[in-house]
Amino acid sequence: QVQLVESGGGLVPAGTALRLSCKTSERPINPVTMAWFRQAPGKDREFVAGDFRSSNRLYYADSVKGRFTMSRDSAENAIALQMNNLKPEDTAVYYCAASRRLILSTLQRASAYDYWGRGTQVTVSS
Repeated sequence: QVQLVESGGGLVPAGTALRLSCKTSERPINPVTMAWFRQAPGKDREFVAGDFRSSNRLYYADSVKGRFTMSRDSAENAIALQMNNLKPEDTAVYYCAASRRLILSTLQRASAYDYWGRGTQVTVSS
């Protein structure tokens, strides 16, 4: 059983930055696929960023490209999400997810992930 624990959320004004972290109990973290999703009130959970099997190929949702950067720290068994120039529409609960088995074509599907953290709230005020 892989455990994931997110941290780093908070309430910030628009235009500022936050850094989320997700620590996993999975050792080694490679070649597990890791990703960030978010869910706003009344909306479906949506893909934000993913690192397919530590391939150094990072994928981002169009809504966050150029503003968010995902990184992996294998030594710490952790991933991070640097979020810059935050907008009110980025307000959501952010979740870390992991899968050992998904294929690239399913990277953006929440149903393809086996393990989830409890989430961390990010609120961006206008």
